Amino acid sequence: MLRAFFDKFKQRFKAFVSAKPFWLSLGAVTLLNLSGCTQVPKGVEPVENFELARYLGEWHEIARLDHRFEKGLSDVTATYSMREDGGVRVLNSGFNAETQAVKNAEGKAYFVGAENIGRLKVSFFGPFYGGYNIAKLDSDYQMALIIGPNTDYAWILARQKQPGLVMCNDYLKAAGALGIPQERWIMDAPCR
Repeated sequence: MLRAFFDKFKQRFKAFVSAKPFWLSLGAVTLLNLSGCTQVPKGVEPVENFELARYLGEWHEIARLDHRFEKGLSDVTATYSMREDGGVRVLNSGFNAETQAVKNAEGKAYFVGAENIGRLKVSFFGPFYGGYNIAKLDSDYQMALIIGPNTDYAWILARQKQPGLVMCNDYLKAAGALGIPQERWIMDAPCR
């Protein structure tokens, strides 16, 4: 009986080892797909001379591209603070008018490369990360254009809930230069 068990085990082990190229290929493809989610999109250059300490705090979402995870939300904010492990705590919050409730999502972000470059990876669930590329940031850290792993994910954030119209138009124009037309944006807060 024991011999039959070991013979069966040996047979299965040989089958597994012979399938090794398949498993290695599958693993490589999976790794490439996951790492592709943190890449910088073509044409996007993350800001240099970035200072995380100045970026921390609350930001108001001025505009976003349409995504299922923010569907129906308004008054969206993103609050960034330091984590004990040196990463960044991300707390996104928005009001859902349909449910009359605030929806929160907590995540974590880490630099991808040098800490003076506005390029991070962010995760809201498990080991899966997406790109967080700060494509435009004013010198006073009052407004930012964020591009995700590709130009289908983008946000315009500001320290003020209703920033100036000239500044908003400047950031919409910068997004347009990256291939994001103005009509794709959902304006969460009006610019004055």
